Order: sequence, then structure tokens, then C-alpha cells
Amino acid sequence: MQNSTAKKIVIVGGGSGGLKLATRLGHYYRRNADVSVTLVDGTLTHVWKPLLHEVAAGTLDVHDDECNYLAHARRHHFRFVWGRMMGLNNQRQQIRLEPLDGNGDGRTVPERDLDYDVLVLAVGGISDDFGIDGVANYCYRLDSSSEAERFRRSLLEAYLTAGQAAEKPEPGELDVAIVGGGATGVELAAELDKMRHELNQYGAVGIDAVKDTKMTLLERVPRLLPGLPEALAESTERELSSRGVSVRTGEAVSRVTAHGVHTETGDFIPARFSVWAAGIRGQPFLAKLDGLEISQHDQVMVKRSLQTTTDERIFALGDCAACPLDNEGSAFVPPRAQAADQQSKFLSAQIPRFLENQKLKPYVYRDRGSLVSLDDTAVGTLMGALMGNVNFEGWAARMSYRMLYRQHQRALHGSFRLIVLWISDLISRRTRPRLKLH
Repeated sequence: MQNSTAKKIVIVGGGSGGLKLATRLGHYYRRNADVSVTLVDGTLTHVWKPLLHEVAAGTLDVHDDECNYLAHARRHHFRFVWGRMMGLNNQRQQIRLEPLDGNGDGRTVPERDLDYDVLVLAVGGISDDFGIDGVANYCYRLDSSSEAERFRRSLLEAYLTAGQAAEKPEPGELDVAIVGGGATGVELAAELDKMRHELNQYGAVGIDAVKDTKMTLLERVPRLLPGLPEALAESTERELSSRGVSVRTGEAVSRVTAHGVHTETGDFIPARFSVWAAGIRGQPFLAKLDGLEISQHDQVMVKRSLQTTTDERIFALGDCAACPLDNEGSAFVPPRAQAADQQSKFLSAQIPRFLENQKLKPYVYRDRGSLVSLDDTAVGTLMGALMGNVNFEGWAARMSYRMLYRQHQRALHGSFRLIVLWISDLISRRTRPRLKLH
């Protein structure tokens, strides 16, 4: 039974940062009846966002790697509330949750209010369409596991249908155009190439998935992976081109239709499947909340303590927060997974200080480098290593990339459970199909 007089920490958003924060605080206060920790999310399970390109390609079954919030909350001493935030009353220290209609049978749970003493917004971000015509209506996105799964299912069904048709696919019928040459776009292109080769191993498909599919990757700046050194970007472009992916840099999109992508140079790339993987901004509902300062990218403005500029009881972290890099405030922490993880760990120490009326420390972003997966290989750079900044690619980079996920699992489940999950993955990999075909 929860203590009604306990200080209430409410975390909205069960992404990597929010879930790790709830886990750490749950353990910190597990024997303290005077403080309760609650996680709020509109879904029932968590999937590590950097894996969504594998979900979209079907090379990862989302059900094998998801974390159930209710079970995780019970194991790690916090409470889970199923719901989506829609409103904020910072005077009464309450958030409002949308009506809940889980079964779609009309029996809804009405709007609810949830009290807090400390509120943490960790709702992540979405891809930024920059107001380009047609993106919202005709593009798939990888902002959530449900969106990645919808794309996977649509693409798979298109392959199966084409394979059973009397005639060969029309030009563009199976083509994919990916807009955005950052990590998400590059990783998706590599994983979809793996998917089409795997499909050719299944006779039921009935077509040559490699020859009948054209993949195009577009990036508006002159090179891929702007966050990585140029040499690694060039290596990545050569790797994708060798796999039959058409890479077009310096190519901005003017509009998207149901039939493909139009560029500002007047070119047209026919594609039945257009995927938007460019830019990032905060969740739209944040701009509608009262009492918060919001940036032009719909992010919550916070101080270096990660407290909002308007209310010290409200914190924000990850992609939904605009946090200054330094005291000058001219630049902000980049919206990257490592920033959310660092901020989650930072707040797990700072929130107890806040509740004890102690002075908070400033958050300092530390760039650890970047790793980008290319299916069976990877490219990346490590910052601040013993020998300075180190660029590397190939098998070593791939192993480092996979270790990032294991570190994520360890932060959530602990070392023992990580080992069990790792062994389970190794065993199941030998028994389950290499591609999700349903």
C-alpha cells in the first residue's frame, strides 16, 4: 500500500532515460516509505530505440527484446501507470492523462489526474518533417516500436503479394526511399539490404527481392553521418553503394507523394515505401502544456540542473529537453541516446538532493563518440580514449555496438540477469528464424 503522504516522484516516458531513472530511483527509495516513484507511459512495453531499424526490417522480433513495464516495476520497486500525458497544472502539481480505451470496445477509463511533488518529463522526441508537404501523410517513421512494426508488416506483405502475382512487380512497386543520412537512415538501409537477401532464401516469396527492390538513401547535406569523421562517412557510403543502395547526398526533399519523393533539384525517386529519418523535435503535446517554456523545436527549456526554466519542481531529460551545453546558453546538448543515458544517471543522484533541499549540480555533457551499425559490420569513433579520439570500423566496431545494448540491459536488469538474457539470446538464435515472416 502506497503511503498517501509520501513525496511523489512521477516520471513521464518509459524510454531509455525514463525507464533507467525509474529503476535507479526505485532501488534508491525501496526501503523509504516517505518517497514513492511512479513511471507513466502510453504503452505497456519498452524497446531500446536504437534497435528499431532492426524491428523495421524484421531481423529482430520486437516481442523477444521488449521489457514489460508492469513486471519491471514490480521487480525494481516502483509503480507503473498506463496512460498518456495530455495536460499539466503546475499550481496544483498535477498532470492529466488522456482517456484510456485499451480494448477499443467503448469502455473507456476517463481522464485522470496524477499528483506529483517532483515531475520528470522523459517523453523523447519524434522525427522533424520541417513542414515539408506530404511527409505526415505518406512517410513511415521509426519513432516507436509500433511504427517500426507497421512498416515491417507492410513491406513484408508487399513482397509476398508481388511474389504470388501473375506478373512481375511494376517499377517502384517494392522500392524504398529513406530520407535522412544520419545513423537511423544508414542503419535502416543496411538492415533492409540484409532483409531482402534473407527473403531470397525463402521460396514462398517467389521473386528476387534483391533485383526487384531499389533502395535510395537521401541526405540534404553533402555527406552521410554528419556527426562522424569524413573518412568514416566515405567508408560507409562505399559500403552501402557496394550493396546496391543508391546514396544521394546534397539532395533536399521538396515534397512526398504516395508514389515517391520529389527533390528540390526537380528529380523524382519512385518509391512505394518512403521512410522519414531526418531531424528531431519534441513531442507536439509539450507545446500545449501551461507553465513551461518551449523551444522552437517543441523541446522543454531547462537549466543545466535539468530543472525547467519556469518551475524547479519539474525536470526534463533526453530528446524532449533543450539543455544548455554551458553557462552561455548559445548551444544545446545534442539529442542523442548517450545524452539521455547520462542525464538519467545524473538525475538519479540530483533528485534525492532536491528532496533534501540541497544545492543541485550542473549537468555536463560528455561526448563518448558514436557507433553506427551496418548489419554485420559497423563504423564509429570513440572520444577521449587513452590515445585521444579513435576511429574504427569492422568487426571490432560491430562488437562495440552490440555491447551498447548489453550495457543498456545491465542498467535495467543488473549483471546476473544480463548474463541470463545473453545466454538465452545465443541459444534462441539457433532455433528461431533469421527473419520475422508474420
